[in-house]
Amino acid sequence: MALIGAVALIVIGPEKLPRVARTVGTLLGKAQRYVADVKAEVNRSMELDELKKMKDTVESAARDVEQTIQTSATDFEKQWSETTGGLGSSNLGSAWEPPPSEYKHPKKKWRLKQGATPQWYKARNGIRTKALSGAARVARYRPQKFN
Repeated sequence: MALIGAVALIVIGPEKLPRVARTVGTLLGKAQRYVADVKAEVNRSMELDELKKMKDTVESAARDVEQTIQTSATDFEKQWSETTGGLGSSNLGSAWEPPPSEYKHPKKKWRLKQGATPQWYKARNGIRTKALSGAARVARYRPQKFN
């Protein structure tokens, strides 16, 4: 290292040596960062490949489990139909159905429907309690003729 430094001092000269050393240092730093980035990218790609392989194995295991469940379900349905062959499904369905009930009007919010303001208050203050049609309103408020 000392030999290289002595040769560089003689060849380059003492005036230019600090500037050349700075330039060489920055270039070495850039090269090290580039090498580190390449290593990181290679590691990421290797991890990605491993994750893809793991994903494929999990998916194949899930498919196998699904197939075994389907086959066991069909076997169960077959055994169930053989066991309950004479009973008939129509008799079982009617036992579980609730009896039909008559329609009952819900009386929810009856206070809200009748109005929150009492009728006596509306009558005392002249608030309309019933809607009038247009013809009824004209007939009620038409001025009377004097004879």
